[in-house]
Amino acid sequence: MSKQTIAIICGGPSSEHEVSCVSAGGVLKGLDPERFDSVLIGITKTGTWVLLPNDYPLHIQNKTMPTIEDNGQYVELTSSGLTMGDRVLDIDCIFPVLHGEFGEDGKIQHLLDEAEMSYVGSGVDASAQAMDKSLAKELFSSSGMKVADGVVVNAGDWKSKTAQLTYPVFVKPSSGGSSRGTHKVKSAEDLQTAIEDALLYDSKVLIETAIIGREIECAVLERDGKVDASVVGEIVVNPRFEFYDFEAKYLDDATTVKIPADIPDDAANEIRRLAIAAFHALGCSGLVRCDFFYTNQGEIIINEINTMPGFTGTSVYPKLWQASGISYTELISALIDTALSS
Repeated sequence: MSKQTIAIICGGPSSEHEVSCVSAGGVLKGLDPERFDSVLIGITKTGTWVLLPNDYPLHIQNKTMPTIEDNGQYVELTSSGLTMGDRVLDIDCIFPVLHGEFGEDGKIQHLLDEAEMSYVGSGVDASAQAMDKSLAKELFSSSGMKVADGVVVNAGDWKSKTAQLTYPVFVKPSSGGSSRGTHKVKSAEDLQTAIEDALLYDSKVLIETAIIGREIECAVLERDGKVDASVVGEIVVNPRFEFYDFEAKYLDDATTVKIPADIPDDAANEIRRLAIAAFHALGCSGLVRCDFFYTNQGEIIINEINTMPGFTGTSVYPKLWQASGISYTELISALIDTALSS
């Protein structure tokens, strides 16, 4: 049986460029060499597509995140597919390991649909809805799920909409995934600074009442025509961090994931059910990671959904599946198989 060629795409213009590179490095190493050949494509921060060698450095070194540099080996995504000059690259499936803007908001999915190329993950509409946290919250709420109280503001109306807030609150860009631009605000005096920073990442800002509870995550995988949920895990953050922010996630080794989470079985099963329900509520495909709060009163509150979560070998999504009996390489293969069969 001949191997299939998988194009792994990483980088991009979003604030999560570096995180995408690290994830792509994981996928590249985890790809089953017996079944697949790989082509590595990077997108610079200015949006230039380049062909990269498979040994391109895509790991964190001395707390420095990797980036995609322009090497002059230009690639374009056209209606004919991925091309270099007049040559069309022979690609069977795209694995767009792109987080944030352009990767999870439906933009690259639209381009891939126009080129009629198979790709891992959700389509245009589901990606766009999941990326916009305020819109996703509306869809979750209309599906009967509990969400945090909050308000959506922009640069022109935030003062009129925040007079009655009860603190602490979380301020975050409505569209984003790596916690950049996200702040825990304890008083009205600190609100403006947090909003102004969040507006650097999106024109729409979500302000939510802080939930006192444990952070529980569940991974969802579509394979063989079925949608399954993993065991659930708990994010445990070093007390010196206020919350699960960018540095805690990626740079300081300040978090651990307890798998399975030490919560009652009925609560864990309900979270698994809700994760699958969230997947269907947004019309997702392939994979998502669903993030929840579990309060001391036993309430389950959905926080957000990520259609292309972090994908290094030590990221939460693969670790949850490993604990559920699916290895990193098996997981990657299952996602590609699902993309090729859809």
